[in-house]
Amino acid sequence: MFLLLIIFFIVVGFAVQSRLKSKFKQYAKEALSNGMSGAEIAQKMLEDHGIHDVKIQSVPGKLTDHYNPLDKSVNLSPEVYSGRSVSAAAVAAHEVGHAVQHAVGYKWLNLRSQLVPVANLSGRIMNIVIISMLFGMSFLHLFGMNTIIYVLIAAQATITFVTVITLPVEYDASNRALAWLTTSGTITTAEHDKAGDALKWAARTYLVAALASMTQLAYYLSMLGRD
Repeated sequence: MFLLLIIFFIVVGFAVQSRLKSKFKQYAKEALSNGMSGAEIAQKMLEDHGIHDVKIQSVPGKLTDHYNPLDKSVNLSPEVYSGRSVSAAAVAAHEVGHAVQHAVGYKWLNLRSQLVPVANLSGRIMNIVIISMLFGMSFLHLFGMNTIIYVLIAAQATITFVTVITLPVEYDASNRALAWLTTSGTITTAEHDKAGDALKWAARTYLVAALASMTQLAYYLSMLGRD
């Protein structure tokens, strides 16, 4: 049953990701009324929030946009950095939303930043254990099956926790972005609705990931005590 649920979330994840790409492609064709590029919008939002120590740069790829708290950089994909569309405005403002969170000490962003390296390590540990189990590597038997399951549970619990606390981080960044885009007069009411629609689908990818991770954790917990 758990495996079927995991497969279900994988399928749903692909569907949501596909819908997200479709939405951004659609709104990338919607020219922004003020003619500003994503980079210009990001710069204006930073300035309006009194943030002067964050750099804005273009990074290769599609949907590669992110904020890096380590070097305080807003990284925008080429179509967002140079784009003058509704989707470019939404994404640029969203990433600056994370910079604003960082500047004001938003607790969930700080916690996620601290735990991401631990979650990455947990993922690598899980991969090693699962691959070793698949190939029947004998050294695992030295630890006992329950010990192996506990390791998987601990690793998955860490990953799940990070996916869950990512939700308020992403939703809050979108809310900050949409609020500023409107109050600053950067976008019109119609553009606000379209930007909100694009960011809504982006947030759903994180929601599906969190639910899938919780399901996988429940599966490992169900393995305890099995003969």
